[in-house]
Amino acid sequence: MGSFFSTLFTPPPAGDDPSSAVVAAHSQAAYDEQWEAHRSSGKLMVIDFSASWCGPCRFIEPAFKEMASRFPGAIFVKIDVDELSEVARTWKVEAMPTFVLVKDEKEVSRVVGAKKDELERKVNMFVSASSSS
Repeated sequence: MGSFFSTLFTPPPAGDDPSSAVVAAHSQAAYDEQWEAHRSSGKLMVIDFSASWCGPCRFIEPAFKEMASRFPGAIFVKIDVDELSEVARTWKVEAMPTFVLVKDEKEVSRVVGAKKDELERKVNMFVSASSSS
């Protein structure tokens, strides 16, 4: 019964917030849809590999949401490694959180850990590079 009441007061994860620019992919089909959007747009894709039980993942989540709203030139996707372990394996994710930055279907950079400043610097660098070319 306690878990019922906690669900009433626990906010949804960032990726499930309809007002957020972060898209949560909870299935292979949802991930594939975002991958196709990335391929057809030519935009930078920032993939947040996290887990619901990961403290540092929850710590950086508000910053990731805020970056997604400030960088409309990029696609921000959140993936729970427990839900989509095959996708995490494909990208060789070994720790959470891991942020993989993808441009033109290739990994261009990676940030392992809740390193907000490093992630923001890299996103800014790749978004700026693509908008100037």
